[in-house]
Amino acid sequence: MLKLEDRLKIFCVAAEADSFREAAMLLGMSPQGVTRAIQELEAHYGELLFHRTTRRVNVTEFGAELAPRARASLEQMEAVLAPASPQAPAELVGRVRITAPRSLGRLRVLPALNKVARLHPGIVIDIRLSDELADVVDGQIDVGVRMGLFKDNRFVVRKVGSVGFGVYGSQNLIKRYGTPQQISELSTLPTTGLIDHSTGRPWSWFFSKERRMLPEPFAFVTDDPEAECDAVLSGVGFGQLPDYLAEQHVNSKSLVRVLEVDTCTPWDIYVYRPQRGPVPKRVRLVFDAIADAFK
Repeated sequence: MLKLEDRLKIFCVAAEADSFREAAMLLGMSPQGVTRAIQELEAHYGELLFHRTTRRVNVTEFGAELAPRARASLEQMEAVLAPASPQAPAELVGRVRITAPRSLGRLRVLPALNKVARLHPGIVIDIRLSDELADVVDGQIDVGVRMGLFKDNRFVVRKVGSVGFGVYGSQNLIKRYGTPQQISELSTLPTTGLIDHSTGRPWSWFFSKERRMLPEPFAFVTDDPEAECDAVLSGVGFGQLPDYLAEQHVNSKSLVRVLEVDTCTPWDIYVYRPQRGPVPKRVRLVFDAIADAFK
């Protein structure tokens, strides 16, 4: 029987793969060996880790909760057992190319990458912050971060959280115009717009029950989420902002959230990487570091 540590390593790879066969290819072992290791882990915990079908496997709720804890434990074990050498191991030397949305990347992704760069000086971090959807395969990107729907079987995908969107206004703006009570009122009020780079047009505003609207004409339009947030803070207009940008300003009472009963369903956040053969350890390390940053 494999040691528990070895079984956990196999489980962590299988949790990101579409099938045990793919996990076996990444690990350089047989699919039967992966299946046996997973079965031994399931017997150890007394819980199913995967739902199996003839074509693919899906991690169970218990397995999804176990995976990040297992990765953290394995990383700690590797750090404890690592030799005291000033040179980085060969698999932790080289460039890792990352893409992420600009504001989300600055707030959550960059701090995690800076930590990786400090701990592993052999890894070269190459990050491109953009709100355009990068073609990860053609662009030779190793790891990406994306918000919204994600259905593409070319990638290994991990859901790491969600982000809500709300309509916000400054205290001064609300004193001048009052608090809107209906979505339809937004068309008569000053508003801000954020440009969708894929169309060149402002994004629609999203509300509950799958409702959308474009409250034009806008008083302020930009292609940068943080610039839009600054405009809302300045009282230029009401804006629909991601919660991670607005939260601190709500806490300081600089912004007020309105139309809360009409709030749309939060968007999921994903970290993903292409499925192109064995994954270098430096890429897996960066992938896990970014995913952990969203906890």
